[in-house]
Amino acid sequence: MGRIAAAGFIIALGLLAAMAQGQDSDRAPMTAVAERSEFHETVHLDGVIEAVQQSTVSAQTSGTVQSLPYDVDDSVAAGDLIVQLEDSEQRSRLRQAQAGLEEAEAALSDAQQRFQRIEAVHERGLVSRQEFDQARNNLAAARARMEHARAAVSEAQEQLSYTRVVAPYGGILTERHVELGESVSPGQPLLSGLSLEQLRVVVELPQKYAELARTERQARVTLADGRVLETGEMTFYPYANPQTHTFRLRMRLDEPGSSLFPGMLVKVGVPVTSREALWVPASSLIHRSELRAVFVLDDQDRPRLRQVRTGVRDNGRLEILAGLSDGERVVANPSELVGSDRLNLVTEPDTEANP
Repeated sequence: MGRIAAAGFIIALGLLAAMAQGQDSDRAPMTAVAERSEFHETVHLDGVIEAVQQSTVSAQTSGTVQSLPYDVDDSVAAGDLIVQLEDSEQRSRLRQAQAGLEEAEAALSDAQQRFQRIEAVHERGLVSRQEFDQARNNLAAARARMEHARAAVSEAQEQLSYTRVVAPYGGILTERHVELGESVSPGQPLLSGLSLEQLRVVVELPQKYAELARTERQARVTLADGRVLETGEMTFYPYANPQTHTFRLRMRLDEPGSSLFPGMLVKVGVPVTSREALWVPASSLIHRSELRAVFVLDDQDRPRLRQVRTGVRDNGRLEILAGLSDGERVVANPSELVGSDRLNLVTEPDTEANP
């Protein structure tokens, strides 16, 4: 296998030599040292952006839909009128309650005057104790009736206010559940909407990664164009989805921006494990078909071709699983080495690469 690999690489190097024609043959190759360092393995998952504030506004009183100033996809500000119900019944109840309050106030005034007169006479001993107690009780009852009338007016005013449905926060209307002229009752959905001012990312985390992710509490959210989003507080749901056996992870976006919308897909990188790995520059690898190798410098700085087994790539680095040892020097720019006088087409056995 070693001879076949060497022959394949000699042919490949011949092609590289043709590409390297015209280069300075005396130019020294760039070198790098194979070094071990800690690698934080990251799992990349699909996350979804969703609005923090999203709700459905329901009717709190009965009536007929009289006006719908906004439609689906329209932007609204907090406090804008979004549904107007016909309010003649509520206004009639309010007038009745106000009339009852006026009557109760008049009755209270009369009871107060009567009590004051009887109280003055009672102090001189001209009326009985029973008559005095009766006047005092009538005054207390009049006060209670006035409080009841005030509560009725407050309730009628509240029911009237329910005929004007306003936006609880600024955002976009996403769904309309009623039409003009439709009769509604308390609890019936009217409109749904969401706010773009506060967004978050939700991702389903496989069960085997959940414990470490919960401990590390780190994640990297990336858009399709490579932009990294700033995230805030992370929330782990304390239960798994019984169908998918995944744990939900939620992260608040610190700066949502105008280009982000609920429903968009993002990439979420979650660190799941840490391990020691041997690294060389990714540019040092010669890759032809199924064979991978690097030029290793010996004690006399002579480059020798050696087959290696590779792992993951990380920020311009390449993990070497077998074929190299810590501290060995490799050629970082093998394409510049090909065609120079320094090239030594001696291929070392590949026993290390295939243990």
